[in-house]
Amino acid sequence: MSRHRSPTRPGGRVSAAAALTALLLVPVGAVVLACLAWPEDGSVNGARAEPAGAVRTPGPSASSGPSASSGPSLDEGLAAATGAARTEGTGHVSVALMDVDTGQSATAGDSHTYVTASIVKADVLAALLLQAQDARRRLTEQERQWATAMIRDSDNDAATALWDAIGGADGLAEANRRLGLRETEPGQEGLWGLTETTPADQLRLLRAVFTTDSALSDTSRAYVQELMGTVSAGQDWGVSAAGDAGSAQLKNGWLPRTGTGLWVINSIGLVERDGHRLLIAVLSDGQPTQAAGIALVESVADGAAAYFAGL
Repeated sequence: MSRHRSPTRPGGRVSAAAALTALLLVPVGAVVLACLAWPEDGSVNGARAEPAGAVRTPGPSASSGPSASSGPSLDEGLAAATGAARTEGTGHVSVALMDVDTGQSATAGDSHTYVTASIVKADVLAALLLQAQDARRRLTEQERQWATAMIRDSDNDAATALWDAIGGADGLAEANRRLGLRETEPGQEGLWGLTETTPADQLRLLRAVFTTDSALSDTSRAYVQELMGTVSAGQDWGVSAAGDAGSAQLKNGWLPRTGTGLWVINSIGLVERDGHRLLIAVLSDGQPTQAAGIALVESVADGAAAYFAGL
C-alpha cells in the first residue's frame, strides 16, 4: 500500500439487501493452526446488512488505556504536529496514536464522540473470536466467509450476519468490556454502523488486535491482522497514507448522513513508518464530501505518524 493514495470511490460490494440496510443506517496470509478459535484455511465472499505475528508491548494493560502512557507533552506535540491539517478541514476530526515498541501514546483533536460506520466491523470480528475462544471451537465455514467479506470488502450484509451471531449490541458490549474499551456505545436496533466511540477507545481495540496485551489469543489476533492486511484495492486509503509502502493493516468506515448530507470518514490500523510500528485511529464527521473527508483523515494520519516516527 503506497503512501498518500486516495481512491475516489472506496467501498465494499453492496447487495440489494445491503443497500436497504445502508438506507436504514443513514440518518445515521497464512498462520499455523494452533488455537481452537482459529479459523480453517480458505476464504469466500459472504453476504447480509471495512498476518502479523504476536507483538509484545511494554507499558500498561489494554484496560488502562492509552492515556496512562502519554503525558501532556506528547499530547501537545501531537496536537501541534496535526494542527494545520485539522484546522484546514471542516467538521470534527481527532486522532489517537501509539508506538507499539515503546508504548508511548497520545491523542489530539476535538473532544467528540464519533459514529463508527464500518470500522466497527473489526470490533465485531474481535467479539466473534472471543466467543469462539470461550466455546473452545473454531469458526464455522459460514462465519469465515462472512468475516472475509466483512473486513476485506466491508460487506454490510456479512456484518449484519455476524452482528446477529455475536448477540448484537449486548454481545459487542460484553466483548468490549473484556477488550478494555470503555467509551464505546453499541448501536441499537441492529444499527451497528451507528455505534458511537472515541479515538482513544479505537486505539484500545487496536492494542487488543495487534499486541499480546489482549484477551484475544495469538491465533485470533493473527486472523484479524491477516484480514486487515489484505483489504480490497478500493479500500487502500486512510491510515495507509501514513506508512511505508505495503505496511498497512487497516479498516475504514464511511457514511453519508441523510439529515445533513455530510460524511463520516474513519480509518484505524497499524502502519510501519521509518522503523516504527504505529497504531493509528483517525475519526472524523461533518465532512462536506467523501473525498474531502478521506484527504483530511490521510493528512492528519500522516502528520501524526511523522511526529511519532521522529521521537
